[in-house]
Amino acid sequence: MRMRAGTGPWPARLLLVLALTGLGGCGQDREQAAGKDASPGGGDDKASRADSGGREILYWVAPMDPDYRRDEPGKSPMGMDLVPVYADEGGGGQVEIDPVVVQNLGVRTAEVERDRLWRRIDTVGYVDYDERFISHIHLRTDGWIDRLNVKSDGERVSQGQVLFELYSRELVNAQEEYLQALNSGNSGLKLASRERLQALGMTSAQIDTLARTHKVEQRVPYHARQDGIVDALHIREGMYVQPQTEVMTLADLSSVWIRVDVFERQADWVEVGQPVEVRLPYLPGEVWEGEIEFVHPRIDPETRTLEVRLRFDNPDERLKPDMYADVRIFAGPKEDILIIPREALIRTGENERVILALGEGRFAAQEVVSGIESGDWVEIMRGLEEGQRIVTSGQFLIDSESSIKGALNRLDAAGDPGQRDQPRMNANEHE
Repeated sequence: MRMRAGTGPWPARLLLVLALTGLGGCGQDREQAAGKDASPGGGDDKASRADSGGREILYWVAPMDPDYRRDEPGKSPMGMDLVPVYADEGGGGQVEIDPVVVQNLGVRTAEVERDRLWRRIDTVGYVDYDERFISHIHLRTDGWIDRLNVKSDGERVSQGQVLFELYSRELVNAQEEYLQALNSGNSGLKLASRERLQALGMTSAQIDTLARTHKVEQRVPYHARQDGIVDALHIREGMYVQPQTEVMTLADLSSVWIRVDVFERQADWVEVGQPVEVRLPYLPGEVWEGEIEFVHPRIDPETRTLEVRLRFDNPDERLKPDMYADVRIFAGPKEDILIIPREALIRTGENERVILALGEGRFAAQEVVSGIESGDWVEIMRGLEEGQRIVTSGQFLIDSESSIKGALNRLDAAGDPGQRDQPRMNANEHE
């Protein structure tokens, strides 16, 4: 019963197979005949690989995956139509893209220009104390902080203000010896005693007061030698201190530094006296104008940067230590050079390239050597000529939607044999 049920359709199936075979054979005969007529030298494969315009097709490739190649049209694994690669489109490393696709992708081009380019450095820095106005206070004898008039970091002090009072047995003994020397009338002894008091930290004014009053100071006051703020306070009232103890640090904010790092490749651009502009994020719209005061002679071995120092007067103390600053250094112009938009330059680990726009949907990768950069522009030292057009929205060749990798692989494959052995650009290495 099952055998009979299954044999019923077989005649029809057999007729269908025979019909398809016959049609295929006839079509093959006609194709071979047409191929012989069109190309007496043989070559039916070339005839089958020609488009309606007669251009020879080498193979078909997936738009998103250049490694997916087929000998006939069809669909890519992503369901997209395979695109043909023509024998005549790869001359000189060229690739051809349908003008409609170019338009849909919004490709933009720009002309290679000859102009002046300012060597401008945009970088960041931070506000720091002007080290010329920082003072560290140490004692020259041991003793106890008997009274402390400054209680915390950040307090403002004035020149001459008493910061603390110190009780030191050594200072008390030295004062008594000085008074004895005064009473002795021995000038040499008086001079030696006075010099000892100075060595222990007493000022000339304090010693003169001692000579006039003949009264020993049990608690010797220490005064601020400058205006400023207490940047660091390391003592408390009643603390025992020694000469190696750092008592406190005072800093004057009327003048500040801005420390800036520039890249190693820009090191020869900067020099003392160049104008700079500084902007602070917390004060939008305001600009501080100044100049480079110092260029450090050494490159930082870890960051590979060069420190540049700026100085600004800060009478209102609006610039505060550790603030970040956006800094622009004007390092002078470079005249009569070829420049292109920076976005047009494709950098790899091996070389630098741009995409030339040759017109009518034709493009070619061109190796170049770049020079200085300034803002949105970059100098081209070799590889381009004035007036050539380049792709500035080159992202369409880099972006995954248009597969720069596929485009450049085809460029390499279509180039001359001498270039096929060169390393291919990795699409993931572009900048």
